[in-house]
Amino acid sequence: MTRVLHSSGRVFTADEPAWAEAIVTEGGRIAFVGSDADAAAFAGPDATTVDLGGRVVVPGFIDAHTHLVMMGEALGKVGLTDARTLAEIHERLRAAREADPDAPRLLGRGWLFDSVPGGAPTAAMLDEAVADVPVYLDANDYHSVWVNSAALRELGIDRDTPDPIGGRIGRGADGEPDGMLFETAAQQHVWTLLADAATDADRDAAVERTIAAYLATGVTGVVDMAFDELGLAAFDRAAARRGGMLPIRVLVHWFIANTGDDAQNLAQVRRAVELAGEHRPWLKVAGIKLVLDGVIDACTAAMRHPYADGSNADPIWPLERLRPVVAAADAAGLQVALHAIGDLASDVALDALEHAHAVNGERPRRHRIEHLEYAAPATAGRMAALGVTASMQPVHADPAIWANWAAMLGDERADRGFAWTEFTEAGALLAFSTDAPTAPHEALPNLYIAATRRSALDGSYPANHPEYAVPLADALAHATRDAAASCLEEHERGRIAVGLAADFAVLDRDPFSEGTDVLLEARVVRTVVAGEPAYEAERAPVEASSA
Repeated sequence: MTRVLHSSGRVFTADEPAWAEAIVTEGGRIAFVGSDADAAAFAGPDATTVDLGGRVVVPGFIDAHTHLVMMGEALGKVGLTDARTLAEIHERLRAAREADPDAPRLLGRGWLFDSVPGGAPTAAMLDEAVADVPVYLDANDYHSVWVNSAALRELGIDRDTPDPIGGRIGRGADGEPDGMLFETAAQQHVWTLLADAATDADRDAAVERTIAAYLATGVTGVVDMAFDELGLAAFDRAAARRGGMLPIRVLVHWFIANTGDDAQNLAQVRRAVELAGEHRPWLKVAGIKLVLDGVIDACTAAMRHPYADGSNADPIWPLERLRPVVAAADAAGLQVALHAIGDLASDVALDALEHAHAVNGERPRRHRIEHLEYAAPATAGRMAALGVTASMQPVHADPAIWANWAAMLGDERADRGFAWTEFTEAGALLAFSTDAPTAPHEALPNLYIAATRRSALDGSYPANHPEYAVPLADALAHATRDAAASCLEEHERGRIAVGLAADFAVLDRDPFSEGTDVLLEARVVRTVVAGEPAYEAERAPVEASSA
């Protein structure tokens, strides 16, 4: 096996000691970390040498909560996050329609409630821009879909269509559908229709876009948080195209929907157990994912106390339905990931996990709660006591998208949003991720928000509760070392340490010496996975030679 000496760098190890100058890799693993001189002596005269040119090297980022096929699909949709008025949304939709007049549908993503008059989107608003084909626009949080009248007709939704479990069809005062589909109403109507309309070729293209995008931004591992049969088949095909392997490490959590029937719910868990027992190089079914509530922006997150408008939302999974599913997965050795954005939802999540501990006894386990955008003060302590990971996304706290979130709460709760440091101070493991495509997938702007609480989208906004910012080194560790630990891989990857996988990224700027602002300009110039370059910028930033 060829040894490769990566020398003359500033290597952030996310380990002890925190810094080194050189790395030696061999057989896909890290064989040595240390000074240039010691690394050269260890590597020997026959090693291939890569001159890092003083650049910063970090462990490969692990996006510990993402949606892989959906992200690839989103990269092909009309982007609307920075369209801050209805007129601009109209302009982009009209332009997209004119650019592809033969498309049977128009798909967009990322719109914000506070970009729409009164925060109340309607089908009629979209009809003004595009009326001849169905229009489907995923909200920025992907928990609701805004559609036009043609889409309502295609979906077959009318005043008599019932709301599904855990979802709601928006309706006007006359009882007619108004163009908004919330939570499971979006999933069961829109997502099902679009999945049926998509071909394997469409999904294959989405997978390839996702892999390329992640590798170009230094991400060497991902954790999908809503995997299904279509996604599994698409990644099996991606591996087959590469002789059975993938260029990025993939762990997945199988999505479990609340059918309202315990037997059907447990059948879904059994399928996840079956898949977890199958061997696929670089793709592993690690656990299950359950969505317990919605989002604060749409007032669908389950809160202990009502929103500013007096409304509230019930959990999508009532505790009596949740307990048997969580207990069964825990007994089978699966990781359980629970989407809980509101404080009531996180209470329900922890109640279910405590039940699993009680019925299954002591055993190795490390479950997770996803998002935790607003958690009650005692939540972090309960999580630490149970060994539950706080899986959170700094990019969701970007001040540019904060206003509607805070307005929906309308009280002092907004002052404790995304309180990352509360979890670490309580002793809970904190893992950072992006939740792409609900937010940009790039790791470096995500770290910028984590370290500054400032906006990566619009620098004119002030910092958003900077008391919850984390030091840059800690933010990096949460996105690498702790992200690996969140999926039980801390002894395999996430640090630049001897014996671990040789997964790392090389940056063109040094945020430690130049300041965190350069994270908005910095680029990844090389991504190494299992010791092999998986991505290199067009102009080779490092020089390799054989001694």
